[in-house]
Amino acid sequence: MAHLLVVESWVGSMSRLLPRAIQEGGHTFTFLTRDLHHYLRTAPEGAAHPLLGARNVVTADTNDPASLLPYVERLHEVLGFDGVLTSCDYYLPTAALAAERLGLPAPDAEAVRNACRKDATRRVLDEAGVPGPRFAVHEEWAELAAAARDIGYPLVVKPVDLCAGMLVRRVDDEAQLAAAVRAMADFPVNARGQRRAPAVLLEELLDGPEVSVETVSHAGAVLVVGVTDKSIGGAPAFIETGHMFPAALPAAEAEDVVRTALDALKALGLTEGVVAHTEIKLTSAGPRVVEVNPRPAGNRITELVRHVTGTDLVAAFVDVSLGRAPDLRRADTGLRSAAIGFLVPETTGTLERLDDTGLWNEPDVLEAELAEPGRQVRAAGSNNEYLGHVMAGDTEGAGARDRVEGLLAALRSGLVIR
Repeated sequence: MAHLLVVESWVGSMSRLLPRAIQEGGHTFTFLTRDLHHYLRTAPEGAAHPLLGARNVVTADTNDPASLLPYVERLHEVLGFDGVLTSCDYYLPTAALAAERLGLPAPDAEAVRNACRKDATRRVLDEAGVPGPRFAVHEEWAELAAAARDIGYPLVVKPVDLCAGMLVRRVDDEAQLAAAVRAMADFPVNARGQRRAPAVLLEELLDGPEVSVETVSHAGAVLVVGVTDKSIGGAPAFIETGHMFPAALPAAEAEDVVRTALDALKALGLTEGVVAHTEIKLTSAGPRVVEVNPRPAGNRITELVRHVTGTDLVAAFVDVSLGRAPDLRRADTGLRSAAIGFLVPETTGTLERLDDTGLWNEPDVLEAELAEPGRQVRAAGSNNEYLGHVMAGDTEGAGARDRVEGLLAALRSGLVIR
């Protein structure tokens, strides 16, 4: 039995999936957080939050690595940890630093830090010749405006240090660019109380659909689990509206995508102790890297993979965080594809009705989670405003996405927001 230190977590599905994987692996964990109430606010009614399954819950300022790392050392002397991990993007560099400080298995901390900063990722990949969009990074308006003219409209504006698509926008002219930059300036601190970098990333708008490559790195080898597709909506935002695993790609195109992802991971140095989710655009000029996430995929993509292949990427994350070889053996689950679709609100108001009649009786539905009436809703601007999701599988082929889209259409017909 191993003892893991979990430094913060998401409040969504990964806050349930990660404790489950730790416990099913026969391990225990200590949970370290600066604000336990951040998680308790999201606990299902009448149920304890899964993070309270920890052997210990300890509070400390996880936003201050200078004071946190010596504190973690003292904790280690008393409690004894075998690995350190987090499922929250904002704390991935801190977890890597803590593991290095304790002499425990860890990905390279600088590599993790570069992957978690979109501007650093762009620079590293560009220097290595890994294909991506044309880009520029600036803080001052005059430089941003000039760079935008050089790249050419339309383009994509991104904060360098947020996640879940927050404040990522397509802009078609200088007025829209100015509005996007102001919106970032009006959000100087992220949801975890960390002060944001003032840099703004401008990128060429890439054509084509988007996919992601799910990989596990251990002992210097990067193992490819598969390719997931993605649907995007909510323009001018880029909201993930659904995914299917495996992506329905021709073999040659899938090989190009995988090769590009492996090149990106190698360039960044993410070849040890990492479960990664690398997003790639299938442009008319070939695959282009969107971003590299040094943690398991969100939006329940890990569950799509598990339903189709039997491979548990969250359990693999636990294994590599302990320096152990992950179990990536596939099993015949009976499914050839699995897809998830998200119910994305287009208006602001109060959720009055969401008719899910019959959904739970559909034999191919693997999961469904929907908001309750009375919830305050705002028109979605990122992946943080979903009203729920539906997941379905297909035993014959790549029909899971079409099935999910049909189920979502039925849900939308009974959706009332006032």
